[in-house]
Amino acid sequence: QVQLVESGGGLVQAGGSLRLSCVASGRAFSTYHMGWFRQAPGKEREFVATISWSGRSTYYADSVKGRFTISRDNAKNTVTLQMSSLKPEDAAVYYCAASARAIQTTRGSDYGYWGQGTQVTVSS
Repeated sequence: QVQLVESGGGLVQAGGSLRLSCVASGRAFSTYHMGWFRQAPGKEREFVATISWSGRSTYYADSVKGRFTISRDNAKNTVTLQMSSLKPEDAAVYYCAASARAIQTTRGSDYGYWGQGTQVTVSS
């Protein structure tokens, strides 16, 4: 099992940057694929980015490609989402999630462990 705690959310102006971090506790963090998802008010949760257990493979939603970067440090049990050129439509609660599936996916249902979320607000 793994417990996830996100941090780094806040208020930023459009065009600005934020760095979200997720610290995992528990066993075998390095065996989990990790993902970031977000949910805006009145909208369904959506995939943002994922990184494989080794860090070699990453995938991004089209809406954030080129602006967001996901990375991980298995020695520190952390996964990070660097967000730049933020837009008002990026505002949401961002969730870190861990998947024990053999295959890396972008489906939220494949992630069995979730953090409590961190709020990102982008002012125009």
